Amino acid sequence: MSTAESRIDPYQTVTNLIIEHLERGVVPWRCPWQREVGIPRNFHTGKTYNGVNVLLLGLRHMASPYWLTFRQAKELGGCVRKGEHGAHVLKVGESKSPSSEDAANDEPGPSRRKKLFLREYTVFNAVQIEGIDFPPANPIPQLPASERIAAAEQVVSEMQLPPTIKEGMSTRACYRQSTDTVQMPAFASFESAEAYYLTLFHELVHATGHPDRLNRESLIKHDGFGGKVYSQEELVAEMGAAFLGMETHIVRDAHEQSAAYLQAWLEVLRVKEHKRWIILAASHASKAASFILGRTTRTPASTETMVTT
Repeated sequence: MSTAESRIDPYQTVTNLIIEHLERGVVPWRCPWQREVGIPRNFHTGKTYNGVNVLLLGLRHMASPYWLTFRQAKELGGCVRKGEHGAHVLKVGESKSPSSEDAANDEPGPSRRKKLFLREYTVFNAVQIEGIDFPPANPIPQLPASERIAAAEQVVSEMQLPPTIKEGMSTRACYRQSTDTVQMPAFASFESAEAYYLTLFHELVHATGHPDRLNRESLIKHDGFGGKVYSQEELVAEMGAAFLGMETHIVRDAHEQSAAYLQAWLEVLRVKEHKRWIILAASHASKAASFILGRTTRTPASTETMVTT
């Protein structure tokens, strides 16, 4: 077997991990573990992890939100305890390739497609490291319902370039790109205010794909219910809503993870050609959540590509 053939495929590894949890009845992107210690972050840089790394590290259920590479721990005067096994994180980079027309003309041109590439790193949790004084790992306090709802309302009201939100005109929630409109059932029809806002977050994530916002290909090239592009975009919206739920301390309860829901995603992700979906969807979901939260602005005219086999 050649070196190339024996190399571990990070796309397939991550997908297998997600499938393993789905088979156990756990939906990783709904992030119930966020209530325990908060969003994982790198202790050396102070930056929180995003995209698929939030899932990869959260699923380890470690008692501290702080992580370091072996080298970072050494630079800070600490060391990883003997026998400890680290967690893998992925750095997702972007490169631009010219369109076929631009390539033929040997010119940069305005039409460029983004391609993702991966670099894999190993990190260790604070509880696996000696010689460094980490802040105590205090459980994240559960906010009262009124504060969670107020936080959700603020996220919605402060969204930049928001779509039009119409409530009570339809019995189903949906986003229509043609009119840039989110339709929401009446507030009173939801089991709880939290359920209402998680559904609204889902639709707002869809809306970020509009050409005037993030110009996401999995929204723009909609191929109808059950299609490949439709399924990709739904995964983006599911993850994006979960990321916004983390920000507002709204997390779906385990009883909402229905057997039908789990089976639907298992059927999609078990297809070998879909091994890139988790990583790509998490990347797009993270960007969508950041856009809604006002942490990033719209992208240039190039399309954010996700459609892939």
